Formats: sequence, structure tokens, C-alpha cells
Amino acid sequence: MNDIFDLAVIGGGVNGAGIARDAAGRGARVLLLEAGDLAQGTSSASTKLIHGGLRYLEHYEFALVRESLKEREALWAIAPHIIHPLRFVLPYVEGLRPRWLLRLGLFLYDHIGGRKKLPATRTVDLRRHAAGAPLKGGFGTAFEYSDGWVDDARLVVLNALDAAGHGATVRTRTRVKGATRVPEGWRIETTEGTYHARALVNAAGPNVLAVEGSLGEAPDYAMRLVRGSHIVVPSLFDHPYAYFFQLPDGRIFFAIPYQRQFTLIGTTDRDQAPGDPVKASDEEIAYLCEGASRYFAKQITPDQVVWTYSGVRPLIDDGSGKPEAATRGYRLELSEPGEGAPLLSVYGGKITTYRHLSEEAVDKLATRLPALSGRPWTTRAPLPGGDFPVEGLDDLKAGLARDYSFLGAADIDRITRAYGTRARLWLGQAQGWQALGRLFGAGLTQAEVDYLREQEWAVSAEDVLWRRTKLGLLLGADEQAALAQYLGG
Repeated sequence: MNDIFDLAVIGGGVNGAGIARDAAGRGARVLLLEAGDLAQGTSSASTKLIHGGLRYLEHYEFALVRESLKEREALWAIAPHIIHPLRFVLPYVEGLRPRWLLRLGLFLYDHIGGRKKLPATRTVDLRRHAAGAPLKGGFGTAFEYSDGWVDDARLVVLNALDAAGHGATVRTRTRVKGATRVPEGWRIETTEGTYHARALVNAAGPNVLAVEGSLGEAPDYAMRLVRGSHIVVPSLFDHPYAYFFQLPDGRIFFAIPYQRQFTLIGTTDRDQAPGDPVKASDEEIAYLCEGASRYFAKQITPDQVVWTYSGVRPLIDDGSGKPEAATRGYRLELSEPGEGAPLLSVYGGKITTYRHLSEEAVDKLATRLPALSGRPWTTRAPLPGGDFPVEGLDDLKAGLARDYSFLGAADIDRITRAYGTRARLWLGQAQGWQALGRLFGAGLTQAEVDYLREQEWAVSAEDVLWRRTKLGLLLGADEQAALAQYLGG
């Protein structure tokens, strides 16, 4: 058959997009199928961190932490527009984790992952450190360490964009209804028609078991669905540091600078029943507000919350008693040759390890798919817009400020951090706002919206405002309605 794909990937989250990118770059003809928008589920609802997972050391997940730490600088290098380093401040609190344990954990964090460019941990005095100013009195010793920030939804989109650049076909709003093995591979029935592929990847995230069922396959693992909720409030501080806070119940949470005008606080860990709404409960919102209020001088209350979001993490059920103790590791299971056409299922995972997971998945498939003839390549290949040095973001901003002098500093910062070197694709030769067409608000123009629709699979106002950008935090209801009308829905 001439119209058969080498590989079809079900799931347009970070793992599915990453696998599609890697496979397409190795020479395979790839089809990526997503029921909704790219990153519509878990992959746009993370804590936005590229990190080793300091707290996973408590659960003896040393291999996972090491892998994540190695990926941290690798991902920064290939996507320095949407990923950047953050310094986290972890206050020592009498009666919680002992000082020696924190020091030991951070020593391991600095040394087991091959850290090269990120600065090491140091001990600071919050009575003199900038991060101490917004906190209640009484905090003294703290530990300042490195991790990374990521625009998670854009990470997914850029992987899909690079997959398409290597010849992949990306179909959003295309739900898989079922698939069966046939002599030439897989026959895949979707809401948009029938496709054929020699091999199939199930990277459906929280829906991995449901997809397995639709394929008539028995799952290899039981899954535990855990909801993580976050709240966003107006900025609680004006310095560039983030916070890692402990609570008396043993849990931790972060407070992170967000979108220049806000603070992101999260996350919770709550078991999620299949079919239940994926939204922050009143209890979770109150829990995060109360936790933050234990540390910040300004009390945070639910009425100050401007936005909440929640995601469901598909974790392998390892029998852990508490949701936060369940492993964040992943498993890749490839069907046996005697079962017919290859099926690879992805169980678990976290955003920081997506690239390594994708590489390992394609390596497995390469043993069964001759089309995957290329060697692993994603370690150093930049994602779209990220073809500049990690130290070059300020130079990139300066260049845009010089050539588009009508843009304000906040506009330059937002655009550079979203599009990197690709910003000029839609800014073009513009010498004023009017050249970019209709202004929807908060610097969002017709030229940008058209680019997102034509190049990045955006269809609805939600796609634009809450995944491709986060300008939903700044546009009013009338402005959002105008954008929806322009997009035709």
C-alpha cells in the first residue's frame, strides 16, 4: 500500500509529540493523532518545571533523579527560548526535615546528574537575601539551588512542529475509535477517516488503558491517576527567585514567578477517579492558600486566586500508600513479534524525561521497523526557534527591540520566550502595531493569531490563550469573545 505510514502515534501530549519527532527525524513516515488540541491534557497542566525532582530522593528514586538531571541541561540547550534556569530557595524550618538531610539531598542533586552550566547549591541567610523580604519574620537559613522553568504547552507544540518539519503528518481533533491488526500492520479507525500504519504507539497519557482496551489489548501495568492542581495569584514578590516550601504533613509545594505579573503556587496530589472532573476542588485551593500563607507575610486567600488549573498524572501503580509517593518513572512495553504488527505502549513518565523516553521508545521500535534507519539525533538538535546559544536570549531580545521599536519590553520578553528566532516569521517587516493587523489585547495581534492557526494547529480561542500563549490571564471577557469570533467559534 502506498498510503501506509511506518508509524502512527496516538496522543498529542509531550511523549507522543516527542516520539513522533524522533521517529520522523530517523526517516520514518509518521502519523500523529490527537483527539483534541496538542497538549490539551496533562502536558499543559504541569508545574512548568524541568527538574530532577528533589523530593524523589526521599523515595529512593535515584535513577529517575539522575536521568532527569541529565536531561535538564540538555533540554535547556535545545530550547533556550522556552526553557530557562531558575534559582530556588528552600527555607529550613525547625521541626520538619533536618538540616543535614536537606544538605545531603542537595549535595546529591548537584553531583549525580552531570551539572555543567547551572550554578551549584549555596547556603543563604534569608534575613539578608532578596528572597527573604516577602516572607514572614523568623526564617534564617535557606538553601538556594538550581532547576529549570519550561513553557510546557509550547514544548509539545514545538516537538510536533519539528516532527512535521521532518515529514510527519499531524492530525489534531482526530479521535481514534479503534485499531485492529491486519496483514500490512494496523488499520486505525478515527473520527476523520481510516489510516494504516506498520506500527502503533499508544502514548495517550491518562487514557493509555482506555486505548489499550479499544485495541483489544491487555495492559501490562495498572495505572494510578493522580490530580495535581495549581493556583495563580497576583505577584507575591518582585525578585527572580522561586521557592520550594515544606509543609507539616510532609508534602512540598512551589511558588514560582509566572508570566511577569503573577505567582504560580502548586501542586497537590489527589487520587483521581476515571470520569471525574479534572479541576481544582475548593479543598485543594484552600490547602494551597493556607500553605503559602504559612510562609509569606501577605496572607493568600481563595478570593485572590485569578486562575486554577489541574492535570492528571498517569503514574504506574507501584502500591504506594500516598499519591505523592507513587513513582514518576516510566515503562515502555513493545509487543512480541509473534503477536503481529508492533504495538508500543507508554506508561507513566514526566515532562523532564520526555526526550529520553522518546529516544528509548524509537530505539525499541527500530528493532522491528526498517524505516527507522537513522541514529538517535535529538540530544543536540534545537527545537524550532531555539537555534541560538543558551546565553543568547538577551541578544535575541535586543535584536527584536532594535528592529521592532514599537514593541514594549514586556512584549519583546513574551514574544522572544515563546517563539525565539521564529518570531520574525510573523513580525515580518512591521514598523508599527497597525502592520500586524487587528489588536485583540495584551499585545496579541492578528498576525500572531494567524501564524498560530496556520503553523501551530491552533483552532479555538482556548488554544491560543491558554496553550500557545497564556494571555487568557490578561484579556478581558469581551476581548476573548472577539478573538473567538475571529477564529470562527
